[in-house]
Amino acid sequence: GGLILFAIFSLVMDVFKIGYYSSFYSCLSAIKIIYPIVQAIFVVVQTYFLWISAKDCVHIHLNVTRCGLMLTLTTNLAVWMSAVTDESVHKAHSKLKKNMTEELFRWLQRVGMRSSSAGECNCNSQLCQIFKNGYFWLYPFNIEYSLFASAMVYVMWKNVGRFIDHHSHHIHRLKFRLFRRTFFVGIMLGLITLVSGLGVLILYEVQVNSKAESSKKSQALTMYYIFNIVCLGLMSLVCIGGSVIYRFDKRDMDRHKNPTRTLDVALLMGAALGQYAISYYSIVAIVASTPRDTISALNLTYALLMIAQHTFQNIFIIEGLHRQPP
Repeated sequence: GGLILFAIFSLVMDVFKIGYYSSFYSCLSAIKIIYPIVQAIFVVVQTYFLWISAKDCVHIHLNVTRCGLMLTLTTNLAVWMSAVTDESVHKAHSKLKKNMTEELFRWLQRVGMRSSSAGECNCNSQLCQIFKNGYFWLYPFNIEYSLFASAMVYVMWKNVGRFIDHHSHHIHRLKFRLFRRTFFVGIMLGLITLVSGLGVLILYEVQVNSKAESSKKSQALTMYYIFNIVCLGLMSLVCIGGSVIYRFDKRDMDRHKNPTRTLDVALLMGAALGQYAISYYSIVAIVASTPRDTISALNLTYALLMIAQHTFQNIFIIEGLHRQPP
């Protein structure tokens, strides 16, 4: 389900890219228009393949199967790197254009382009601007799709030729009931937090990027940090509470080899390293900077809580992944 969701947004992004590049096809290489078309076909074929074959455990033509799956995995990683690079270049151009005069930016753009007709490739129409902004905002979905598909293909690759002992592994199917016990309360609290977070983020982006007074920008920053500090504090307490409950719930630990669980743990720890690095550099920058005002104190608290929350959350999730069903 998550793969299909990201695939739909990736297809929409490809449509926007095709529309954007088609707006000035006369001064661009044909490969610029062909690439999103081929990528859209790849997304459709791969999503269908994973939807049909994700649970398969292949025991014939093992080498051919492994080769095909590894080729698909590396293709997804290449698409991911391409999307990250394109998004970074687009952000760099946007910042450069914002901080420079129009004449200097056009001169740098002409120097950086290989084609002498690059000056003709201006996105002047309203429709072209819509396509440009649309595919830029949809880049994160394409990035997540590539990572999502890579993880699923990796698990399929690990499962090629694998035998499962059905007697020692009990399949536990989760029965989701909305109003049973505290499920409904948890869902409501989560939705309230999600909607509140989106509202705070929109207000923060509007105030900080507008030409408002510095006092309003400071208020927006204060609101943003306070909201995130409260959320991170609650999440840390909940994860600690879950880990404490594990101590009273006596279940056996599952120590058998499981490719899906191993990948989950590796991705969880790998993703946390990036946030640890960001928080560490933020702490160093705040401690070394002067003067120290309220925003700096909030930023420092936010960075410390981010490290604590990721640590407690990872411990809680990893321990939960290794527990046997009831």
